[in-house]
Amino acid sequence: MAAGENRDRRLGTIPSGYSPVRRGPGGAVTVELAGDHPGVTDPVYRARRDHLAALAAAWQPGRPPPCPEYTGEEHDVWRTVSASLQELHERVACRAFLEGKDRLRLPVAGVPQLTEVSALLEPIAGFRYQPVAGLAPLRDFYGSFAQGVFWSTQYLRHPSVPLYTPEPDVIHEVIGHANQLAAPGYAALYRLVGAAVQRTEGEEALRFLSHVFWYTMEFGVVREGGELKAFGAGILSSVGETARFHEAQLRPPDLLAMGEGSYDITRYQPVLYVWSSAAEMEDTLARFLETYDDATPSALRRAG
Repeated sequence: MAAGENRDRRLGTIPSGYSPVRRGPGGAVTVELAGDHPGVTDPVYRARRDHLAALAAAWQPGRPPPCPEYTGEEHDVWRTVSASLQELHERVACRAFLEGKDRLRLPVAGVPQLTEVSALLEPIAGFRYQPVAGLAPLRDFYGSFAQGVFWSTQYLRHPSVPLYTPEPDVIHEVIGHANQLAAPGYAALYRLVGAAVQRTEGEEALRFLSHVFWYTMEFGVVREGGELKAFGAGILSSVGETARFHEAQLRPPDLLAMGEGSYDITRYQPVLYVWSSAAEMEDTLARFLETYDDATPSALRRAG
């Protein structure tokens, strides 16, 4: 998942966001957890976050992603979330997501390495995973989709609350996005997002596009057989969101409202946009992305 701001090299920020990652004068990498983070008072968890962030920060393109040795506790968190989501997915995930999940067959017994995820996903969707220390800058994150690259964190949420995370961890990045990327047609939409980013120069158009992505590929819902189904990775990687997304304020699709809307990544989403079918979502979003550039937000405002 992307951060809302770009990298600031003067301050040593690796990327900014809910838990910014900073490099100190001696090269030490530190994750600054917010005061309300479940792990903020746990020195073992904080040291683990710093270690995993340092591995990602030291990674160089062209090399295999680092393969941290996950702990038994981390594997337990993965198993707990995977088991909890399995039944929820069967009830509320859209058909395309379930088809992608069935094709990908992610491990459920423990945390997979990014190399394992890439080995499963690349033959299906042409996408590979690369590590990032924290929330990635917008242009880096979305622009990389054009090359079939998905930037992923490698840490897990705090074990005291395995069914909750205020930030995107490897469970979100893999269970949410990798399953989605393996779904028929969705990888093509990601690539269109990457191509659209490469046609933008201004930050305003980039932010607008990122917000449309948020309300579609992260938190989109559709109707199938008269029932409300989720396809967004942000919903389907979260036990809480998956269990209660139907309680949100449901609105018809509106690309202008999506692009100009605001959101809080640390809270359940209060507003969701509902497409009448998966086909409508894919067709509309593909047409929007194919011609997206710096002028698109203004054109939508004039048309509205």
